[in-house]
Amino acid sequence: MSGNGMGVAATTELFTRGQEQIGRVIAGQQEAVAQALLTMLCGGHALIEGVPGVAKTLAVKTLARFLGLEFRRVQGTPDMMPADILGTNVFSPKTGDFGFHKGPVFTQFLLTDEINRMPPRTQAALLESMEERQVTADGERHQLDECFTVFATQNPVEFEGTYPLPEAQLDRFLLKIKVEYPELADERTVLERHHAAHTGTGLSDIAIEPIPFELLAAARREIRSVQVEGAIFDYLLALVRRTREWPSLALGASPRASASLLLVAKAFAAREGRDFVIPDDVKEAAIPVLRHRLTLRPEAELEGFDTDRVVRDVLAATQVPK
Repeated sequence: MSGNGMGVAATTELFTRGQEQIGRVIAGQQEAVAQALLTMLCGGHALIEGVPGVAKTLAVKTLARFLGLEFRRVQGTPDMMPADILGTNVFSPKTGDFGFHKGPVFTQFLLTDEINRMPPRTQAALLESMEERQVTADGERHQLDECFTVFATQNPVEFEGTYPLPEAQLDRFLLKIKVEYPELADERTVLERHHAAHTGTGLSDIAIEPIPFELLAAARREIRSVQVEGAIFDYLLALVRRTREWPSLALGASPRASASLLLVAKAFAAREGRDFVIPDDVKEAAIPVLRHRLTLRPEAELEGFDTDRVVRDVLAATQVPK
């Protein structure tokens, strides 16, 4: 299959401008930023994992500024209740009636810091909003914005006082983005920017040029229309189904994972300027899409396996279509 890439012009423009504008604030982390952009373009939600101090929160806030979307943030705590996020009905003495007071979930871009510190009931309430894009209070439905997106962060090294997300809830996240330590040159840039910030503008106040909403909407339409051949469907399904019988896995990828992998592969194709998917797009999408949807057997964990390694092994064992 061949294409001239003209069908994905908005997507390539958005990525080019995104790397440039967000790069004014965030040094390095290009792949993590690109995956966050992909999440928005696909209309999904992302789980971001990284140790403290690697600019997870700053990156998400900067992305919201670049996209020109309304942004709100909530901090996960063990005593947080569903109403703290969703909202609740409040009695008004003036009218004598109850009125719905909207919570922070009624926004376009929601950052949930340390989601694994929320109790399970609150996690479930948020994830229901992610799936249905609506809130139900006392039998009345309240619709969320069409651009509603959740970026949830968690710390991979702190477990005391946390409530790990169960597999069924992890499956609701389109991608799991890992934010690593920056490279030496990037970390030096971070230091230089912090030094400049102490003498002038803070990092979060650095001017960036937001895109028009029409560009985001056009890029979303382009990704949905990217072409997929039958051989790609077969290859993708072979990968996903193989995880269900892989010896080191107790739980393989679900049919929802198959659909997510297809969508993200189309987004990777559009990012590269193509209006058709090739096997390399599926390979590139496989790890961020599948890493949080697989469950290792206890003996595999003891041997030092992680899900990223398993996905690589599955990719290596699956025949690529020609």
